[in-house]
Amino acid sequence: MRKQPPISEMMKMHLKDHSSIYLFVFVLFLMGVIFGAIIVNSMNLSQKEDLFYYLNRFFGQVAEGKVASSADMFHQSFFHNLKYLGLMWILGVSIIGLPVILVMLFIKGIVVGFTVGFLVNQLGLKGFLLSFVTVLPQNVLLIPAFIIMCSVAIAFSLKIIKQLFVKKSNSLEAPFTLFMRYVIVFLFIGVMAIAASGFEAYASPFLMKNIVELVSK
Repeated sequence: MRKQPPISEMMKMHLKDHSSIYLFVFVLFLMGVIFGAIIVNSMNLSQKEDLFYYLNRFFGQVAEGKVASSADMFHQSFFHNLKYLGLMWILGVSIIGLPVILVMLFIKGIVVGFTVGFLVNQLGLKGFLLSFVTVLPQNVLLIPAFIIMCSVAIAFSLKIIKQLFVKKSNSLEAPFTLFMRYVIVFLFIGVMAIAASGFEAYASPFLMKNIVELVSK
């Protein structure tokens, strides 16, 4: 029985074999972020004022402590991220969902770019500080999670296509082995989502309240 290489070695091999996929996915996400920032600049004054009005109301609620409990925020954030990542995972299994996975990642980039861009556009340096404590912390984990999930889903689909259309070869892995690795990756991504949601629910509100008080001055 052939001995399995260490996990660290397997990760290095995976990144080396699929570096082009990771690069493509990262660039696609970055394009989404840029596009989101462009949308902010293309909005007219009335649209910006309407959106900023609702943002100010939210700031007021945060300053007064009228926000959902940390437990509720955690459940809402975690299940939202898990559903999004889970859909990516399922689309990777389906093979035909590859274009949808790319669109989902691009949309995620747009959301991040628009959120940060709007805060900076309306509040300047204070908006940057606000986005730094409300958007960046959880996304330090979530963005890599989405990029990894998207890349692995693409790689898995391509391998399954190869299994279906290429004649049997000793170099091809068994479908069950591929699927189990795919499941393990999703479990790992799930742990990252838990950590990100925990920070968003328990740390971000405290940091946000302090920055909102600074913004209000």
